[in-house]
Order: sequence, then structure tokens, then C-alpha cells
Amino acid sequence: MSEGAPAEEGRNRRPGNLTLRVASALVLAALALGLTYAGGMAFRLFAAVLAALVFHEWTAMRPSESRSHKVVAWAVMAMALLAVLGGLSAPLEAAILAACFLVAFIYGVFTGSSGWSAYGIVYAGLPAIALSHLRGSDAAGLTAILFLYAVVWGTDILAYFVGRAAGGPKLAPAISPGKTWSGAAGGAAGGVLAGVAVAYFSHSALSAGLAVALALLLSAASQAGDLFESMVKRRRGVKDSGTLIPGHGGVMDRVDGLVAAAVLLYLLGVVFSGLAMPAGLFFR
Repeated sequence: MSEGAPAEEGRNRRPGNLTLRVASALVLAALALGLTYAGGMAFRLFAAVLAALVFHEWTAMRPSESRSHKVVAWAVMAMALLAVLGGLSAPLEAAILAACFLVAFIYGVFTGSSGWSAYGIVYAGLPAIALSHLRGSDAAGLTAILFLYAVVWGTDILAYFVGRAAGGPKLAPAISPGKTWSGAAGGAAGGVLAGVAVAYFSHSALSAGLAVALALLLSAASQAGDLFESMVKRRRGVKDSGTLIPGHGGVMDRVDGLVAAAVLLYLLGVVFSGLAMPAGLFFR
């Protein structure tokens, strides 16, 4: 889920709009936290629905794709999401996702369509797999996801407010003209502070140094994910990925940082704690 304030400094800042954005963000955050606490099937369903909404917005950005290609892409995407809901092993879910991508991509090649929908399967599907296996059903998984949320939300909130207050040189003007280096630095600081706070109060196994380093990596991934989505929208000629969330735009606009950070945290968990327990980083 996304931040309590907009991540992109250049967007509409009228007071009424900001109030609507904050209200929507609070409702969405409460929903995300409740389902995260529940874990198990409830959280897997949350991850799958989130992926489906992201995929819908991804495919809608290219309306010129043939109808048959979108039907095939949605059919195989549904198979990938059913695998997530079924709670299969991560390698099996990843293999199913890869097969779904290949089916959609090859169909696009042979029908003269593009691979746009096929790429969306990976963009939406990988974070769903990462999130569901990070959370699992134990306390370590809950701490891992709360740490992830804290870093991503803290990054987004501080990037917005510091960027507004300090201004300065643009971070990537060709991609997202509103973002500044000051906002990026403030976002990194916010992500570290929020992540370290969660690690401390949850009695995580992470040392202070490791918590800082991990939060910095996830904050950088979150901001890279934000820039990637901005680049995609610019190439597709759209301002927002959708209109589903009042005052915010689309689901992709709100989870662009989360999708990248979730995949990175899962991979780090696998490397340091093993495939069977990626949230083991957070055990005491």
C-alpha cells in the first residue's frame, strides 16, 4: 500500500485535493494493515487482488493491443494468481508465472501484437509472489511486511514534504520533472527512520546497523520503482495509471515503490535466510 502523502512532488497540491488523498490513504492503509495482520489466505487474497488491479491498469495503458491478446494475457494471469492463492511453493509459483509470461509473449509475437501485456504479467505477478511468501503466517512474516510498509511509506511521505520545502536540482527531469534530489534524500531518511523504529519496537533480530542498511536499500528500490512507473506512464502518454482511488489516481500510482521493494526484500531474505523462510531475517 502506498504513502500517507503523495510521492511525486509535482502533482496537484490544492488543500482539498491533499485532504482527499490523505483520507483515501488512511483508509487503504487500515485495510492493508488489517489483512497483513490476518496473514494466510486473507493476505494472499490481498496480494492477488492488488496484482490483478495493477495488471488491469498496465494493460489499459495500451488500448491498441488486440482484444484476443488481452484475453489470452488475462487468462494466463488468472492462472498465475490462482497459484498465489493456492499457497504453492515460491519456485513453483515463479515457474507458473514464467510459463504464463511465455504464453502471452509468444501469442503476441505470432499474432503481430506487442509484448506489453506479457510484461505486465511479470510486473504485477512477481510482487504478489514476494509479498505472499514474505508474510507467510508467522510473527517474522508480519514483522517483515510491517518493516517493508514502514520504509516505503516513510520514503514517500518524507520525499514529498522535504522536496516541497527544500526544492533544488531535479532528480530525473526527463522522467519525472517534479522529483528532486532533496526529496530523494529526505525520502531515504524517512524510510530509514520508519524502518528502524519498526525493527526496534518489534524486537526484531536485525541489529541497528543492519536495519539501517536494509532500510536504505529498500528505500532506494522504492524510489527506483516510482521512477520506473513514471517512465512507463510518460512513454504511454498518461498522467495517472487509473482513477480507482479518490485523490490518488490508479493503484499502480500508489504501489509503484512497494512492488520493487517487496521483490528486493524477498530476494534478500532468500539469500540470507533460505528459500523456505525468507522472513527469517526478522527472527530474534
